[in-house]
Amino acid sequence: MQFDETDKKLLQFLQEDCKQTTKELSYKLGLSVTAVYERIKKLEHSGVISKYVALVDKTKIDKKFLILCHVKLTQHKKEYLMQFEKEVLNLQEVTECFHVSGDYDYILKISLKDMDDYRNFMVTKLTTLQHIASTHSSFTISEVKNTTEIVL
Repeated sequence: MQFDETDKKLLQFLQEDCKQTTKELSYKLGLSVTAVYERIKKLEHSGVISKYVALVDKTKIDKKFLILCHVKLTQHKKEYLMQFEKEVLNLQEVTECFHVSGDYDYILKISLKDMDDYRNFMVTKLTTLQHIASTHSSFTISEVKNTTEIVL
């Protein structure tokens, strides 16, 4: 999909705060409320905007212990990959999962309360999944950058 400068600005404003009204956005963009509304609908219908969410501060809900867990499967069979991906979708503690190249097959981003919670998660949930050969975990020391914003 091609974006003109107005679409790019609109997406930028929506990524900064999607609760802005079409009236507020129309003022910022120099367009009518109807024109802004139509542009937003076009972006939604085309799938460029897939959903609107509330970003939660992990420290306020006691889930600030962030882990990046690398997972290696026993084999690279299609059915093993599909099974792992299906099972990992059910792990609420996993906020992101990436199928990656390199020494490991997947990287999981996991948010928990503390090391005890992580140990419990590993013992009762992650290591019970089928076809896992090994895991390697890294624990974050500090968060340098965390954004959901994609610049066009």
